[in-house]
Amino acid sequence: MKFFTIGYGGRKPDEFLDILGRFGVAIVVDVRLRADRASMGSYAKAKDPSKGIEGLLGRAGIEYLSLVELSNLFLDFDDWQRMYRTLLEKAGDLLVERLLRISKPFCLMCAEKLAEQCHRAIIAEYLVNKGWGMEHIE
Repeated sequence: MKFFTIGYGGRKPDEFLDILGRFGVAIVVDVRLRADRASMGSYAKAKDPSKGIEGLLGRAGIEYLSLVELSNLFLDFDDWQRMYRTLLEKAGDLLVERLLRISKPFCLMCAEKLAEQCHRAIIAEYLVNKGWGMEHIE
């Protein structure tokens, strides 16, 4: 099994969709804590699923799933990477439970364009250690 990760930061919606399409992504898994912030523009999760990120992806035939349990609760801490890794070490199997039920090619999505600056890389590391294949789309 293989999955992808992507950050939308600095990408125009058309470029974002083109990249997902080239990699055959069927489901985008949003791992942001507050996907509903209006400041995220096209990437905000709107109340109406035909708008915002859900509408954008849906019009391209890509499903959207928000897994807030995988969000970075420690973003405001200087050592957030260590804290997030500790969280996954202690509760990772529970936190990725819904993610593991996905049977289509999926892509973890967050805001940061570069994976090394984002907690999605730590989620990816956790899954790779469980035997998954992974590729960061950057």
